Amino acid sequence: MTKMAGGSAARSKVRKSALLVGLATMMEPAGAYAQDASDADNGDIVVTAMKREERLQDVGATIQALSAEGIRNARVAEIKDLATQVPNVDIKETVPGALPTVTIRGIGLDDFSTVSSPAAGIYVDDIPLASPGLMSGNFFDLGRIEILKGPQGTLYGRNTTAGAVNIVSATPGDAFAAFAKASYGNFDSFDAEATLNIPLSETAQLRIGGKTIQQGRGYWTSSLQEDGTPGRRDIGTRDIWLGRLQLALHPAEGLDILLKAEGERSRSEMGVPQFNGTYGIGTPFVPCAAVLQGRLDNAACVDAYGYRNTNANPYHGDWVGRFPYNIDQLNLTGKVSYNIGTVDITAITGYIDFSRLYHIDVDATPLQQFDYDEDEDVRQFTQELRIGYRNDTIDLVGGAFYSWDRVQGDNTNYGDAWPLVFLGAASGSGKTNYDQVTRSAALYADATWTLSDKVDLVTGLRFTRERRHYEGGTTFITPSPLVGVNDTFIDDTIRDSNLTGRIGLNVRPRDGLLLFAMVSRGRKSGGFFSGFTNNDSQLLPYRPETLTAYEVGVKSEFGRAVTLNVSAFYYDYKDPQTFVRFIDPATGLSVQKVGNVDSARVFGADIDLILRPVSGLTLSGGLGLLDTHLSSFETAAGTVPAGNRLPNAPATSFSGKARYEFDLSSRLTAALQGDARYASSAFKEASNDPLIASRAYWLLNARVSLGDSKVGWEVALWGRNLTKESYVVQGVNLASLGIVNRIYNAPRTYGVELSFRY
Repeated sequence: MTKMAGGSAARSKVRKSALLVGLATMMEPAGAYAQDASDADNGDIVVTAMKREERLQDVGATIQALSAEGIRNARVAEIKDLATQVPNVDIKETVPGALPTVTIRGIGLDDFSTVSSPAAGIYVDDIPLASPGLMSGNFFDLGRIEILKGPQGTLYGRNTTAGAVNIVSATPGDAFAAFAKASYGNFDSFDAEATLNIPLSETAQLRIGGKTIQQGRGYWTSSLQEDGTPGRRDIGTRDIWLGRLQLALHPAEGLDILLKAEGERSRSEMGVPQFNGTYGIGTPFVPCAAVLQGRLDNAACVDAYGYRNTNANPYHGDWVGRFPYNIDQLNLTGKVSYNIGTVDITAITGYIDFSRLYHIDVDATPLQQFDYDEDEDVRQFTQELRIGYRNDTIDLVGGAFYSWDRVQGDNTNYGDAWPLVFLGAASGSGKTNYDQVTRSAALYADATWTLSDKVDLVTGLRFTRERRHYEGGTTFITPSPLVGVNDTFIDDTIRDSNLTGRIGLNVRPRDGLLLFAMVSRGRKSGGFFSGFTNNDSQLLPYRPETLTAYEVGVKSEFGRAVTLNVSAFYYDYKDPQTFVRFIDPATGLSVQKVGNVDSARVFGADIDLILRPVSGLTLSGGLGLLDTHLSSFETAAGTVPAGNRLPNAPATSFSGKARYEFDLSSRLTAALQGDARYASSAFKEASNDPLIASRAYWLLNARVSLGDSKVGWEVALWGRNLTKESYVVQGVNLASLGIVNRIYNAPRTYGVELSFRY
């Protein structure tokens, strides 16, 4: 890794290294060398977003970075929590408690399949997560998180169109240190974590950490027991254990080795969606008046059996059955870094072994109409070799990347009701199996050329070749009574070779002022749909998507008092991948698959402001603006004209925080913190269905703390979603079968936290 810009006194001394090794413990995103909140606020946080150590304000790109303390204070515990901290970022859970979908500036993955490649890359200590299934881990012992906006088609492992999220673990240090934290809150929730940093010698350090999350009551309450008999029951309990072990070695001058093993074990419960009926009372198969008007009304709408949801509260319902969510995961990572004068050589090896089992109640009624069990296994291996070179004229990073991953699973669809007759199994089940192997290899080079003291030229190029083999389909237990609905199966291979990159200019008219312009291109590979299918056409592969971004921006500092960053961008989006629905001519049924729309365009801006009007007070805010337009495309209802908005792309989003720290005595320090998130209305899929769209909302969070700087303890009261705001996160429209389900955000949570550090 090349060193931080500036003189030798400013160069980072953080050791970066690694080599593959083993030991079980947890899959947990985390962050490399910790800095306190003030460092993050004043722009001095050092990031490695461009595979170089650089001060955040010196990088000619739109990047948000969260420091270790900022992450803890905001209780950012999962991927989905990042959306509350960063504008123009939307993160939804396709299933309550799992399958997060990250959308950056309107670009995201509109698919729930574990075999899909994410549009926004998630990287844990430089290791890309190949499958969306790997993104449901919990955070602890973080050093920082970096969010890069815009296509990443040069330096990042699995070429992406939306951007990248870098989660960097706190690495072993030279001094003994300890940290412990415990928190208790409503819903009988308890979480605790501890970290120990032990210097074994001058050339070896050990860092051990662990976390547990125990939640005795879920957010959802059913009026029915598992077997359907009356009785109150909570759903959504959590039992999660995480752990990490890191060993840093420095056997020779310039040689650093970092070995990491981490793991997760979860025996928890899924959340459940809210049921909404779409048929008129007493008139099954006839849409109710509300649905014809583009809205939902559970007082006047039912399903095919006449079931009506009488619960206005989206977290209350009549759910039957068990909802397990079990995860077992092991991650092994190794880095070896060797410095020879002006040359840095880094080798990064990663291995992931992941399995999970979960149950989803799609119809959300007391009957098992659209229920399924999912059993998945993901294995992944990655290897990267990176070389950095710097002199007075050029700062060069180049390398090679290889990845292999295999995703296997079976999905058992079952039910005791009429809809499965239409899907090919009367009062029985269908089974979907899939087995996908993907290989990807790339060569890349990225160079920053010093044209003068104030002007740099940025260039980058990446050649990627990918091969994806998919085998799978759906088998029905009983023959279908409908002509044209049969077992489905595909055994196919797709290949893609592409050239992506970037070119830009950085201009520094004065200290504290950076102007940048960039043109960059990213590409997301094609793939297959692994869901329940009743038609072979649903299994046909979809094409890659390509995004070319044009961006200009300014980063400015006015002493310590004001930091203002502004960027504007235009995206030329070709073949965006999304869910499409069509009518199967053989059966007349509406079927869905992942396909491509011809094109889309996106205009937008990011504005970030930090103010420090008085000592101890920091005010920060970010505003995201988006204008998205899809080209025309076909659906089951006919041609959708051009002009629809991209999914999960609110036109306006805002994230703001106010934090005031002050001394009560020579030892006691207090802090008051509040943060807010606003997002305007957004659609959840390309057809812009109003029945599952989200309305505009505000989220308000707060934290009050008191700490002793000498002893190292802190006690805090925290609250999230203080106003009990509820909004639609995701939904599934099965209105033609009498059902629309909607998933909502977490309700209000609050608690007390005690921490100690040495």
